Amino acid sequence: MKTCLIVIDAQESFRHRPYSTERDMPSYLAAQNALIAGCVARGVPVVRVLHVDGPKTADNPFALESGHVAPLKGLTDFTATHTFHKGRHSALVGTGLDVWLTQNGIARLIISGIRTEQCCETTTRHASDLGWAVDYVLDATLTYDMQQPDGSPLSAANIKARTATVLKDRFATICTVEQALQRATPGATP
Repeated sequence: MKTCLIVIDAQESFRHRPYSTERDMPSYLAAQNALIAGCVARGVPVVRVLHVDGPKTADNPFALESGHVAPLKGLTDFTATHTFHKGRHSALVGTGLDVWLTQNGIARLIISGIRTEQCCETTTRHASDLGWAVDYVLDATLTYDMQQPDGSPLSAANIKARTATVLKDRFATICTVEQALQRATPGATP
């Protein structure tokens, strides 16, 4: 089954948000970089998705004008097979990614990137509903602590556990980096 790694929103924009923290960044980058390197070594295409949203001004970190819609510092340097810009949570809405995957015979997606419970999870659910097999590499996703509606804290670790629980065996296979690489088969060439 031809596989493609999708690296979602691994961009500097997040470092310019008030909730940003570097606490989990080293472990995320280690996993994300190992996943990218493993896919490149196996000839699996690696697609980069960057989030572009909001006012087109230099003070909006998700605007191209800010200069922050750029690969995350610390992310391994790689040549993306293709780069897509998205303005919605799912990388499959309005980007052409779905068309590219279909045209290139990709049947299995490896999902990674930022944020675990938002764009990564939403893309996973959408891809599953459209018929792709999805390997969700939890360790190669990053999120941040949040506040629940009642004001109590919700840790990034608990958010990741919840995402794994709701996706497992319904929308995706939850994988480690090693497991995803073992399941990956080379995809189409650009």
